[in-house]
Amino acid sequence: MAKRPTRKSSATPRRRSSRRSSGRRRGGAKRSFSSMLGALVPRPMLIAQIMMVMAVWAVVLCGGLAAYYGYDLTSKIDFDVATQRKPLVRIMSIDGVNLANYGDRYGSPVEVGDLPDYVGQAFVSIEDRRFYHHFGIDLIGISRALVTNIWRGHIAEGGSTITQQLAKNLFLSPERSYGRKVEEVLLSLWLEVKFSKQQILSLYLNRIYFGSGVYGIDAASQQYFGVDPRRLSLYQAAVLAGLPKAPSRYNPLVAPEAAAKRANQVINAMLDTGAISKEQARTNHYTTVTTASASGRGGPDVRYFTDWILDRVTDYVGYHDQDMVVYTTLDSNLQDSAEEAVSRVLDSKEAEKRRASQGALVAMTPDGSVRAMVGGKNFFQSQYNRVTQAKRQPGSVFKLFVYLAALEDDMHADDWMRDEPFTVKGWSPRNFDRQHHGTMSLRDAVATSNNTIAVEVAMKTGLNKVINMAHALGVSSDLPAEPSLALGTSEVTLLEMTSAYAVVSNGGFNIIPHAITKIVGQDGNILYEREGGYMTRVLNPVTAGEMNNMLAAVIANGTGKNALLDRPAAGKTGTTSDYRDAWFVGYTADLVAGVWMGNDNGSPMDKVTGGGLPASMWKSFMLHAHQDLPVRSLGKAASMRSIRMGENDSWKKFNSGFSGSTSR
Repeated sequence: MAKRPTRKSSATPRRRSSRRSSGRRRGGAKRSFSSMLGALVPRPMLIAQIMMVMAVWAVVLCGGLAAYYGYDLTSKIDFDVATQRKPLVRIMSIDGVNLANYGDRYGSPVEVGDLPDYVGQAFVSIEDRRFYHHFGIDLIGISRALVTNIWRGHIAEGGSTITQQLAKNLFLSPERSYGRKVEEVLLSLWLEVKFSKQQILSLYLNRIYFGSGVYGIDAASQQYFGVDPRRLSLYQAAVLAGLPKAPSRYNPLVAPEAAAKRANQVINAMLDTGAISKEQARTNHYTTVTTASASGRGGPDVRYFTDWILDRVTDYVGYHDQDMVVYTTLDSNLQDSAEEAVSRVLDSKEAEKRRASQGALVAMTPDGSVRAMVGGKNFFQSQYNRVTQAKRQPGSVFKLFVYLAALEDDMHADDWMRDEPFTVKGWSPRNFDRQHHGTMSLRDAVATSNNTIAVEVAMKTGLNKVINMAHALGVSSDLPAEPSLALGTSEVTLLEMTSAYAVVSNGGFNIIPHAITKIVGQDGNILYEREGGYMTRVLNPVTAGEMNNMLAAVIANGTGKNALLDRPAAGKTGTTSDYRDAWFVGYTADLVAGVWMGNDNGSPMDKVTGGGLPASMWKSFMLHAHQDLPVRSLGKAASMRSIRMGENDSWKKFNSGFSGSTSR
């Protein structure tokens, strides 16, 4: 009988079968992975298809953006931007100098082909080197700017072309948005199709802003160099080409050194592009820019005056939407002298040593016509006008009103009073030297600026009369009836105090400080013209003459010796507590000038008195101002003015009501 096969013999084939089956499973896994890998790595044909799809979608997207922002684009474009501008206001001095221009000023259109070749090359080299090679949008420039900005971590370079800048300035509003950028791109492409490169560059040069309120290269050439743009030098062209990036920062009238540095960058760019030779580049590098028109204009600090004038134009003509010329009383030569005097003192080592950082000066004729105004050390560092805006304690300069009120109250310059300890309402005034000097005349009390006698005179006359006198002579600030008022503890402006001294200098006639004589519209029509007017007497001529005599003693042998001139002059010093303010206000027969020195934060100076640096500044200015004028006595000037104006009975009316309410 045959043997049945054992389990062992039958197990082996099954194990082999299992191995074969396992092998098939492993092979199947390998094939599945390869198939999956093939699915993940597309064939070249598939790559091309994907790229085509992406390109189609890019075209669709760009087309959609173009359609969205380009649809009815003409209705979105602010075409009026090209014509809207602020009315131009020119401010002229009494001697015919154009002091300042406010508003927007456009020059005559010029063609780039009529200009020297280097003019257009200067702008192209610094603003858009690939201008002649792109189609309005410089993709290479944009890429380069993007890389530069990413590398530096901030926006250091822009990618806008000249065509884009023109589109933005010519048609679009200043709004900054992605939508406006798309419209700018579309308009740039339209400009490139519509105009030639030379036409685009011409439009750009005629529309770009160059600072100081001027648009276009013609106006800029006249403004900064006083020349026709066709006669610009290479370096002048470089200066102008450097302005569009930052018109205020590189303004050659304001920052000649910064303008020169920027112009040198333009020169280097022109050299890099081959527009000029190495020799031309070498001979056109400077450290400062000289503006040909600067010598014929007021200095930068004349802006204190012209800003003051501009604020008052609407008071005379109301709202205006036309160009106009404002004629003023300012004398450009006196203005130069005033600026020089202020700078000379404030920039001195003595001022630095004495911690005196600011000063102001205003000068006017005895009838109130402002001839010069310097409102601070540097207008472009601080536009705060310390002549018209700053209210400071005047110190002993205020004693003018104390003694005028006393003279009107039947006291006289030769009356005697005793300087001795004096107490009123629990307060005892002290003299500057902390001493008492016995018996002296009122004239000597004024000359030596005695405090004790001034307070005693004020209390004897009456504080209300002192206040009324101050208001009658043009002080509009609030004046509390406190005993310390006699020593100038109430704050006033330099313009107010100088105007008050002008009343004394002209023999006692009231004045209103003024500077606008005529305003002429763009068609030549006179919008405003100042008339001579009728002046009212507010001081008895005898009182005015006696006060002249007392104030003359201040300069002759008193606290104002440092202000001594080569002709009759009168004035008063003023110094406040802790030397926070120092004043000198004085006059001759022809001119009245006031000076203030101090610090804007009210910090004390180091023993600066009104008879020191302020008197020195006043003298420096007045010597220059009078160098071509004949010597005249103070009394003669007052009497001549009285004859010209004619006496009237207004003085009697004023005097009869003097003890009553404020006159002004």
